[in-house]
Amino acid sequence: MAATPLMNEFPELAHLTREDLEDILNDPAYFQSIFHSLPQVKQLYQAQAELGMANEEIARTNLSLQDRLYELRTETKEAFDNAKFMESRWKDLEREQREVYQRFNPQFLLLRLRHATTAQDDASEALASSFVQSSPSPSSGNDASDVDEFIREFRELRKVYHKRLMWGDRWASGQVSWEDG
Repeated sequence: MAATPLMNEFPELAHLTREDLEDILNDPAYFQSIFHSLPQVKQLYQAQAELGMANEEIARTNLSLQDRLYELRTETKEAFDNAKFMESRWKDLEREQREVYQRFNPQFLLLRLRHATTAQDDASEALASSFVQSSPSPSSGNDASDVDEFIREFRELRKVYHKRLMWGDRWASGQVSWEDG
């Protein structure tokens, strides 16, 4: 029999006659029996069976790990939720800290000093006005103890006022420095 492309491709069929080849084409059962006896097909089925067994082994391994993976997923979710809560709490604490520290901010302290200076000036001026209005005529006169008391209080108020004014002026001119730490 002459070498044909079929015989070159499938040398296992070279021993079959032309009639046998025609029977293979006409009879599906005969075709199946010859087809499944070919070494390439046997190797393919063997490889398929090995892959199936490997898949089953991987599936068994995955199933054995499933409960632990669910536990890890739950733990991870709890840790993530806790981290998110801590992150939001951190932001709240930072905001609270800024609010608390603002009272010690140099600009805020200077503003408070200036307000206190103005309030001290107003208090001393109110004391002076009150004293002047309480003595309507020079003939009625205030006794010496009232005058001495007024002078003592007025002097104390003005002393505090001028100290604050002096500190505010020094601060504004850069003679007061704040060190963090």
